[in-house]
Amino acid sequence: MRLVIANCSVDYVGRLTAHLPMAPRLILIKADGSVSVHADDRAYKPLNWMSPPCRLKEEEGVWTVTHGKTGERLILTIEEILHDSTHELGVDPGLIKDGVEAHLQELLAEHITTLGEGWTLIRREYPTAIGPVDILCRDASGATVAVEIKRRGEIDGVEQLTRYLELLNRDPLLAPVKGVFAAQEIKPQARVLAADRGIDCVTLDYDALRGIQREGTLF
Repeated sequence: MRLVIANCSVDYVGRLTAHLPMAPRLILIKADGSVSVHADDRAYKPLNWMSPPCRLKEEEGVWTVTHGKTGERLILTIEEILHDSTHELGVDPGLIKDGVEAHLQELLAEHITTLGEGWTLIRREYPTAIGPVDILCRDASGATVAVEIKRRGEIDGVEQLTRYLELLNRDPLLAPVKGVFAAQEIKPQARVLAADRGIDCVTLDYDALRGIQREGTLF
């Protein structure tokens, strides 16, 4: 991973355009080719980024990141580089999920029609530059849907899914991508935020997914 701190302005040129004026920022260039620009706030969310496949061309005072499929560009005008270092992080062991949460993902992928008749699975752990999406699937109309699964659904889970959707919707082969936030229990605040973001909420019944019939019920 390459870490660059520089006084720079940033322009995103593509289906959408965005401009960040000159200021000190952190630029992350990862081994997978992704480039992201960060400020000293907003936690882990970048100000702007380009996901792979993309290529970086460095010229005097101007860095241009071009997406290999869409041709969209991230243009960084560099006024001064304050720090530039490269670090070998090696292979990451990945996130170890809560046992129930991981099993929920496995079960829902196996029974994807729990989300609706005619739904089909694309794959589990769909890779992105900011981490894997729990499940990527298609609904009955053929639209792409990203599913984030939690044991307990809270606001941070909705924020996480929002970041995935922002990234996935930049891929013309997938867009438009809808979101489903699925959990055994979803907090009211999370439901409100999800509705505001256009994300559907689904409450999962762990026992039902495992095929366990409760006493006094037919199913």
